[in-house]
Amino acid sequence: MHYAATHTEAVRAAIESMGGTVMMARALVEGGRRVDLEGLDRDATALCAAVLALREAEARSLRPALEALLHQVNDLTAEVARA
Repeated sequence: MHYAATHTEAVRAAIESMGGTVMMARALVEGGRRVDLEGLDRDATALCAAVLALREAEARSLRPALEALLHQVNDLTAEVARA
């Protein structure tokens, strides 16, 4: 497999993984638990750097997944604000 395709798939997997983490954090907050989002910030920074390392067309192909992740993060932020 070509390096760029492998890197793109690794970034896509990281987006999906972060989405799972965000969903778990939201469930914890909804259940009345406090969560530390510092690790999520660090992971988001690394994910952004990985996306920026992609060629434009490859990064563009990840846009729907990134937008879905953004919505999940916004929902988590709203839930934390209500807690």
